[in-house]
Amino acid sequence: MTIRVIVVDDQAMVRAGFAALLAAQPDIDVVGEASDGLRAVEVCGRTLPDVVLMDVRMPEMDGLEAARRLLDPPPHVTHRPKVLMLTTFDIDDYVYEALRAGASGFLLKDAPPADLISAVRVAAAGDALLAPSVTRRLIEEFARQRPVPRRERSTVLNGLTPRETEVLGLVARGLSNTEIASALVVAEQTVKTHIGRILAKLGLRDRAQAVICAYESGLVRPGGGERAGR
Repeated sequence: MTIRVIVVDDQAMVRAGFAALLAAQPDIDVVGEASDGLRAVEVCGRTLPDVVLMDVRMPEMDGLEAARRLLDPPPHVTHRPKVLMLTTFDIDDYVYEALRAGASGFLLKDAPPADLISAVRVAAAGDALLAPSVTRRLIEEFARQRPVPRRERSTVLNGLTPRETEVLGLVARGLSNTEIASALVVAEQTVKTHIGRILAKLGLRDRAQAVICAYESGLVRPGGGERAGR
């Protein structure tokens, strides 16, 4: 199945470069471009893309607000694409909020071309782009700057089983399903089942929000450690 993509960036050269790279892939079709968030929402409404590559800082409407509108549309809008944020900075406060809004992850604009192509495919498949160490660093910084009251830490994860809590901690550390399966000596499908149950129990959209929840709840501490017990 062909992945339908739109590219959103206020710099024409950046848009053209990303669009040309993606359009050269046999399984990706670039169906539109936009120079700001407001136009991105309009183009999405017409083209119904699977994935939106969204710049963070743009005139008219920034990428964060555009992502919110696309990921939490009015009731009469049924289409909701995956959104990948594009940023020049590896620690960008806008990206925190975008992940909380349901974005599938983010990429640095100077990432290798292969990473960009892979990210689009990963997002289209319904997963979140959280493997790069820079993403873990970003979320750790997010948690460090926004401490959660101790009472919330003690209750938010109470509905999870011990194994689900363990899996969530490994997800938050940036491990892939394959790596988690190896660490726990279980089948990869078992890991996927655990993650699905975690998302359902915690009312989370995807893996990106699960990582943020793990840090905000205190399950995983900035720096890589996990708290003892539940």
